[in-house]
Amino acid sequence: MIAVVADTHTAIWYLFADRRLSSRARDAIEQAAAAGRQVGVSAITLAEIVYLTEKKRIAADTFRRLLSTLQDPRGPFVELPVDSGVVSSMAMVPRDQVADLPDRIIAATALRLGVPVISRDRKISGAELRTIW
Repeated sequence: MIAVVADTHTAIWYLFADRRLSSRARDAIEQAAAAGRQVGVSAITLAEIVYLTEKKRIAADTFRRLLSTLQDPRGPFVELPVDSGVVSSMAMVPRDQVADLPDRIIAATALRLGVPVISRDRKISGAELRTIW
């Protein structure tokens, strides 16, 4: 069962134990895992990581590390598809508030599942979504 959805930076910062990840965000991930629940990572995050790697904005091994974590049945993360249900839920995430397509898909994924999104992004938290940071 999915407890929360992590945005791209949350997933990256958790993987690399980056100090930019808030203690509330880290606790939400670890509490979900301890309770036997999972943290969803949208498939769009994988695409965004490839893009950010190509632009040399994140470490070259980020995609490999996330993929490895997603494939580990004991890992905290599970991949979530971008399906017609998620796309339909995008209508509930106002484009004028969350204009970035990957962020909007991630927010719509959380809405579709009825769970909070872990994000530092002020546009996401300002869009009346349940957020953790």
